[in-house]
Amino acid sequence: MQGVVVAVVFIGIVVGVVIAIAFLINGVPSMHTSMNSAKMKGERGEARVIKSLETLHEDYFTMNDVVLRTGYGTTQIDHVVVSKYGIFVIETKNYEGKIYGDDDKEKWKQLFVNDVQYRRSWKTYTYVTKNFLYNPVRQSKGHAYHVKQLLKGYPNVPVVPMVVFAGGADLSSVRTHSCVIHKEQMIPFINQYKVPYLTDEEVLDIRTKLMHQNVREEVKDSEHVKYVREHVERNRQSVNAGICPRCGGKMVWRKGKYSSFYGCSNYPNCKYTAYN
Repeated sequence: MQGVVVAVVFIGIVVGVVIAIAFLINGVPSMHTSMNSAKMKGERGEARVIKSLETLHEDYFTMNDVVLRTGYGTTQIDHVVVSKYGIFVIETKNYEGKIYGDDDKEKWKQLFVNDVQYRRSWKTYTYVTKNFLYNPVRQSKGHAYHVKQLLKGYPNVPVVPMVVFAGGADLSSVRTHSCVIHKEQMIPFINQYKVPYLTDEEVLDIRTKLMHQNVREEVKDSEHVKYVREHVERNRQSVNAGICPRCGGKMVWRKGKYSSFYGCSNYPNCKYTAYN
């Protein structure tokens, strides 16, 4: 019996030493490596979307995590689906709660409402958590624009921006004319495009162009984030100076149905807007 105890203690010491060495090499796990971190949550959502896209017919070609160079740096696209019926540019969001937003607002809102009843108390308390996310419709339209610029040789093929929520978010308060849907609606939405615009050879050519222009292996995430932040800051400074960052027009203060905002004086030719 004493020998068994000694063996157990020895194994425990060895395990402790191995864990300590692992911590010294890799560092103590942080919030960045947590399964609940924003990055990990986003990656899980993208993985679920990829799994659904794999059910498309073999005529559809999917590229994931595409990074294209632009005039201001880079743009990162979660998924691009190429087919003879169109090109689908997908922005994935993995969110829960209730989402509020429209085509014009710079940021959308995510609300969690939880009713909690404490023990030894008859009272129920309601807690509201509010988070903000950059307008995903603007993101998806921007991505579609850059893909279309890359494929100027195919002016008639539809390039369709899509926002797909992989989580259980409530989208009933989203007001948009764009495609903002749940993951379960994604494949039926893509399959509704039945008019062929491209031949098999043209589809292959577009796939080749996108693969050659994809610089994912060359650009680190930190570099892409830096480009995005610099772009946002340039836009902010331009708006503060009263100049539309998209077309160079004059930014004017407008009153909408639900809120006030800065809009380009060249509307409707330019629909750029900014909010305080």
